[in-house]
Amino acid sequence: MQKMKEKIFLNFLNKIPIMIILCSVFVSSAMAQDKSSADLDQLLDGLEKRYSKNEFMADFSQVSKLKVLEIDETASGKAMFSHPGKMKWEYLQPQQHQIITNGKSLWIYRPDQNQVLLGNAQNFFKQGSGGAFLSDIAIVRKKYNISIKESSKETFTLSLIPQTKTPEIQSILMIVSKENYNIQKIITSNIYEDTIEITFHKIEFKDIDDSVFNFNIPENTNVIQMEN
Repeated sequence: MQKMKEKIFLNFLNKIPIMIILCSVFVSSAMAQDKSSADLDQLLDGLEKRYSKNEFMADFSQVSKLKVLEIDETASGKAMFSHPGKMKWEYLQPQQHQIITNGKSLWIYRPDQNQVLLGNAQNFFKQGSGGAFLSDIAIVRKKYNISIKESSKETFTLSLIPQTKTPEIQSILMIVSKENYNIQKIITSNIYEDTIEITFHKIEFKDIDDSVFNFNIPENTNVIQMEN
């Protein structure tokens, strides 16, 4: 009986190092999760402070990749944003066209085709698609599951997964400056694994006249009503 007790005691002693290691791993993991959560909260707070209700403009370059067709397309231009939901994307290369919304109406103007597509902005910018979250940063916390995908000395890369799935948005990667919380790049992927990568340059936070986000349709322009 005494030998049995000694054997049980020795087995217990042998397991103590394993128990300590397991406890250490559990505590370390919990601390890492807490730190990651704190980093994410700090980053989102910085983003919201930087962009909430602030107007800004920037130059942009865009790369669109259509996976199935193996086509890459590039474009560039200027963009302007105002809260809430107001945007103007002015494409200058390779062909000039404009995408304008005042948060209610949407105009897509193609001067080379003498054509304006007219639609309801709320229908076309669901879940913050089309960069709409840039004009209402609160959409990020409300409509996406967010995690920090990467962190370098200069930037954070956020992974945004929409809480409500749509064909247009499977995921978004957002690269943010640690220095000033400027959004440097966004990469949007759809369910077909097509991607749109937009890089912002010369970001300026400044007042923008509200008239910029309305569009007066030129005389004799063909107007096509979009449905969505």
